[in-house]
Amino acid sequence: MHEIRKPGDRVFVALDMQDVERAASLALRLQGHVGGVKVGKELFMAGGPAAVGRIAALGMPVFLDLKWHDIPNTVASAVRAALPLKPAFVNIHAAGGGSMIRAAAQAALEGGEDRPRLLAVTVLTSLSQEDLADTGVPGAVEDQVVRLARLAQANGADGVVCSAHEIAALRAACGGQFTLMVPGIRPAWAIPGDQKRVMTPAEAVAAGADYLVIGRPITGAENPVAAARRVEDELAAG
Repeated sequence: MHEIRKPGDRVFVALDMQDVERAASLALRLQGHVGGVKVGKELFMAGGPAAVGRIAALGMPVFLDLKWHDIPNTVASAVRAALPLKPAFVNIHAAGGGSMIRAAAQAALEGGEDRPRLLAVTVLTSLSQEDLADTGVPGAVEDQVVRLARLAQANGADGVVCSAHEIAALRAACGGQFTLMVPGIRPAWAIPGDQKRVMTPAEAVAAGADYLVIGRPITGAENPVAAARRVEDELAAG
């Protein structure tokens, strides 16, 4: 399990880019200033498993953010295929249902002591309540997040990916040991971008987040290392 020894260890930097060389170089520069990196669909499609392995070989914990959502056997097979890469975290969509979550959790256990922690995506942070209603899900975003988180926990997931605004409700519903990986994090000095349910790093940790996913405020900065240090200072100051 990825350990938190200093404030910056909570931060996973989103390497949302297609240039594998740039991603690896950036990961190397940020080593020691952040806790790990997130490899999502964009970089994975550009560089495949080899890109993940290359970054992991630097000693950086990797959150493999591919959000699998398929029939249980297919998702379990995908998790097994990821095990040799030794990611710290992998994720699935909780909306795939209990059987799919259980299959993924059982496959992750095959990784033994170095197994990835399985996170379930609840409601994407880009979705507002109106957006969610457009998909046919009535009621408040928070209600759907809690509903899916409970489903994930009951079927073996280690935690969820959620907005910072649902942290309190999730802690009440799922307890303090359930891992909360929180995207949609924007320092006070950064613009929100396309994320609608956002919070600053210090606010999110104070609310109970375990890990924070931060992308463009660091990767798009003129000096990414200085930006990462600024985030760490903000976390340290609380």
